[in-house]
Amino acid sequence: MRLSRGGSKKRPYYRIVVADARAPRDGKFIEKIGTYNPLLAKDSPERVKLDGDRAKYWLGVGAQPTDRVLRFLDVAGIKERPARNNPKKAEPGEKAKERAEERAEKAKAAAEAAAAPAEEAAEA
Repeated sequence: MRLSRGGSKKRPYYRIVVADARAPRDGKFIEKIGTYNPLLAKDSPERVKLDGDRAKYWLGVGAQPTDRVLRFLDVAGIKERPARNNPKKAEPGEKAKERAEERAEKAKAAAEAAAAPAEEAAEA
């Protein structure tokens, strides 16, 4: 179960389809079970239209929905979408950590260098 894009350039319109995973995104599909128009307001009932009975049938025979289709099914109350948790999402990468360490070392060395002449002036 996935989205198949239609519509013109910069004006997307999607069909919610049941398709073989090997078929192209906008190619051959088994059955159309709904539509999605992202250009409409989020509270518009016309934004997502879904045939719930057919969706339940296809889920029952083993169809795997994509994440976006699973969101629609969750809103419709057909299938629960588990909450995702990625604790490493905000953590910087390896190179960014190395750059931060280098900056910290340079700042520490600069602070020590600035403090050393001040101490020498105070002794004299």
